[in-house]
Amino acid sequence: MRPPLRVAVVGLGVISRFYLAALRDAPDLRLVAVCDEDPRKAFALGVPGRTDHVRLLEEDRPDAVVVTVPNDVHHRICMDALERDVAVCVEKPLALTAAEGAELAAVAERRDVPLFTAFHRRYNAAVERLVRECAGAPVAEVTVRYLERIEEHAGDDGWYLDARRCGGGCVADNGPNAFDLVRLLLGPAEAVSARIERDAAGTDRRADIGLRAGAARARVLLDWSYPGECKDVAVRLADGRALRADMLGGHPGFKESLWHEYVGVLRAFARCVRGRAGYDGGLAALRFVEDAYRLEAA
Repeated sequence: MRPPLRVAVVGLGVISRFYLAALRDAPDLRLVAVCDEDPRKAFALGVPGRTDHVRLLEEDRPDAVVVTVPNDVHHRICMDALERDVAVCVEKPLALTAAEGAELAAVAERRDVPLFTAFHRRYNAAVERLVRECAGAPVAEVTVRYLERIEEHAGDDGWYLDARRCGGGCVADNGPNAFDLVRLLLGPAEAVSARIERDAAGTDRRADIGLRAGAARARVLLDWSYPGECKDVAVRLADGRALRADMLGGHPGFKESLWHEYVGVLRAFARCVRGRAGYDGGLAALRFVEDAYRLEAA
């Protein structure tokens, strides 16, 4: 029996707690170190703590890293890990631009190191049921709604509302998760229309994006000013049947659905590192984001 993969977590912001909880229960993964620029976070978890991710990579020598830091430093930290042959699981988006994402993907391919983007919603139990229900049936239309008040979800991570650090706003940050669900149900898709509303600081707060995948159509609705939370997927099959997945159904607590989704993320990442499976839509999602912004400008 192979020993557990030695995993480090880089970035201890609002999402890291879901990874840390999933790591505690994962039989084939073991947390060996953490890193955060805030020493109060880095030294509080009972494992070696670092404030410099390069020092972590070179001294703790993990097999893999989970990268959950602000979007604008994804590229640098992922590149540093890949160049040291350390497998990467990075929170979406993979990077700020498709060019950055392509550079990471090229290094990962050249060095034969797994580069895995975490789209946690595809591991949601309701989404998995929906995918099974759609199996073998042609899909005519998909609508994904991702609606929330971002200030309630960001916690102390104020960078979400900094368009420069986030990469934009709801399109750059929530868009990849929503697009991944369209891709999961329809296969490769392209954005064909985009209406985006921004606040005075330039952060996009609402978006309505149309997509096409062959004869099928899709719509992604994003909102960072929604009073409450609504995240669901509606599917219309070619035979007229209507199906729906409520990603928050059965999870009444705030962010409660994320606990089981990140278990799925790490399970899929472990399979990817072990060479038994592979999935990465990180670069496709970045291109979707750039296409949406381009269509808005046009």
